Amino acid sequence: MCGRQSLLPPLVFFLPLLCNLFFSTAAVAVLKPGEQLRENETLLSAGGSFQLGFFPAGGGSRRTIVWVANRKSPIITFPGALSVSTEGKLSLSGGDGAVIWSSSSGSPGAVAELLETGNLVLKAEAEKDEEKFFWQSFDYPTDTLLPGMKLGWNLKTRLDRHLLSWKGPDDPSPGDFSFRMDIHGSPQMFLMNQTAKLYRSGPWNGVRLSGVPEMKSNDVFTFRFVANSEEVYYTYEPVKKELVSRLVVTTYGELHRFVLLEKRWNNYWHAPKDQCDRYSFCGPYGVCDSNRSPVCSCLAGFKPKSPTDWALRDGTDGCEREIPLECGTGEGFVPMSGMKLPDVWQAVMYKNMSIEDCAQACLRSCSCAAYTAADIRDGSGCIMWAGELTDLRHYLEDGQDVYMRTPASLLATGGGWSRKKRVAVSVSVGVVGGLLILLGCGVFILLRRRPNDHCDDDLELPLILFDQVAAATDEFSEDNKLGEGGSGQLPDGQEIAVKRLSKTSVQGLTEFQNEVQLIAKLQHRNLVRLLGCCVDGDERILIYEYMHNKSLDSIIFDNEKSALLNWPTRFNIIVGVSRGLLYLHQDSRFRIIHRDLKASNILLDREMNPKISDFGAARAFRSDRDGGAEKTCKVVGTYGYMSPEYAMHGAFSIKSDVFSFGVLVLEIISGKRNKGFYYDDSFMNITQLAWKLWTEGDCSPLVDEAMANSYSPPELTKCVQVALLCVQERAEDRPNMATVVTMLGSAGPALPPPKQPGVAATRGDL
Repeated sequence: MCGRQSLLPPLVFFLPLLCNLFFSTAAVAVLKPGEQLRENETLLSAGGSFQLGFFPAGGGSRRTIVWVANRKSPIITFPGALSVSTEGKLSLSGGDGAVIWSSSSGSPGAVAELLETGNLVLKAEAEKDEEKFFWQSFDYPTDTLLPGMKLGWNLKTRLDRHLLSWKGPDDPSPGDFSFRMDIHGSPQMFLMNQTAKLYRSGPWNGVRLSGVPEMKSNDVFTFRFVANSEEVYYTYEPVKKELVSRLVVTTYGELHRFVLLEKRWNNYWHAPKDQCDRYSFCGPYGVCDSNRSPVCSCLAGFKPKSPTDWALRDGTDGCEREIPLECGTGEGFVPMSGMKLPDVWQAVMYKNMSIEDCAQACLRSCSCAAYTAADIRDGSGCIMWAGELTDLRHYLEDGQDVYMRTPASLLATGGGWSRKKRVAVSVSVGVVGGLLILLGCGVFILLRRRPNDHCDDDLELPLILFDQVAAATDEFSEDNKLGEGGSGQLPDGQEIAVKRLSKTSVQGLTEFQNEVQLIAKLQHRNLVRLLGCCVDGDERILIYEYMHNKSLDSIIFDNEKSALLNWPTRFNIIVGVSRGLLYLHQDSRFRIIHRDLKASNILLDREMNPKISDFGAARAFRSDRDGGAEKTCKVVGTYGYMSPEYAMHGAFSIKSDVFSFGVLVLEIISGKRNKGFYYDDSFMNITQLAWKLWTEGDCSPLVDEAMANSYSPPELTKCVQVALLCVQERAEDRPNMATVVTMLGSAGPALPPPKQPGVAATRGDL
């Protein structure tokens, strides 16, 4: 029956209605401890639809195989046997007795049973509740999704259920093509060739997947998409239970949904169907429409980025704006109708926001390029995009409206992609104060200017004379000292904090000018406000609003003061810092990378609200850049907070700040510094300890005892998970701050599992 060359047991193969034609060997219903399933035997489901047995690799099998256990490790010594071990695990061994595969879990006394759904399970003998299975094959798909199987994430166990193709038509070892759920932004599924995206399903819009409009009117299958704090997954069932179906990732990199009709498999649906199904076929801001020729066109207000390539039908470079956006100058939105939603990998979703509030929020954020409703059934929820819009497609029917940010000059024409008449959607908003490239204080300031003069006429930043600063701080007395500066009051009663750069400071004139240029026009509740500056000979002084509770590190790392910060206060600090960073990265006219985010640069006001300070090391980029990855020969900042790519290679981006934020969050939770802290006589820093505790499933040893019982375990665990996502080793794996703010402020959907954290350099300060 089964050949002896390259034998690969066990498998579940799909034989509805045909099993008697293929099998004359012995079949059993349940495999009990101490029993073995050998090469001439099979495990049979109750209704006979599925059988489990051995098959030869390299061809020769007439069966439809839907699951293979040991696809990486073929049996090479015979005879092979499948058994339930004394520990209650499924074990597959060769003729020499060596175990070549076993289930990941089990329980003593468990039995193995093949269910009529095609699910091979380990369970108590009389148990029928699937929640009480000790292990099930449905959690470990190969290339096939059967009805009732889940494609997606179990966020409690961090299990990623995805499909992976066979290497060849007769070779079940893992191939290059996969179909998997990506839960960044709004969850969606990708068909991929290793790391390259081939096809995208689009997110679930309450009725269907945005990129599969034919799902809406389907009366053959019912589709479900679940996203909560425990799971994010897609599944399907035939409307008529007798219908036999399977979804397969082929060895050629295609998705096929087959149905069995008259003992033959018929191709019911497949993807990619045409060139417009190919991921980002027309590039950023290019719209693909298979009903037009050529299929690619630019959105209104855009032009081909590479006209020569565009004329030759190569649209991969996409389109660019003809008229640049200028935030706060009467911009509004025009709807693009009949669309597949753009890639939402870095979009932000708010489940409980109305579409009206969504429009307001998008227009207030200069980085928001478009928005739409998350649920088309009632127009509820909000998805907002920042940056480029890609993988756009137009459908004749069942597409969605996406509202595109448009310059004021195009609103009157109703500019949009669709040929339908447009109604411009405009929301009034005040002009957002952007950063200007300006001359800082320093050599450009004439010391003879009067007190009501300014460091720069455009900045309107007051120049405060040295004598006034000295008088306000009682000649920089020890009683008023804050670092190298001080605190005090100006003659008008304004309380101030003074940053005085010492003559030996590593922060020189360039850094001083940089800080003035970057911070003078910033207006955000979580950024410290610069009130003025002073230059007098070698003296370089910045005057800030006074923060009554000084810096975060002066409290959180102090054994006596740390009790002042209960969990609600700490969580408020975490959220406030995240919003301040989001403003720097996305919502100001220049994207600003702070490069030295740490506890000592977070100041606390009278109500313990946080404000980011010290912009001497910051770098700014125009908002049409992505903020990375730049390189520098001069690495500035603080070891212990630095991302690996910055500390080792000088490569910095907004993801460098995200890494520092993750470290800061773990310090706020633990009350311990990332550097100089060692756990249990080992050399783990805070990030490594957090990872260890996370993988063990108990983060409580990380919690600062000074918080007592003031914290909510789910909220604290969420913050640890967000922090670990931020300190992942690869910059591209880390979320952006828009995603971080969403994760911190939302009870769902569930968060993705973090990967191994990067190791921040832990030497002394630079």
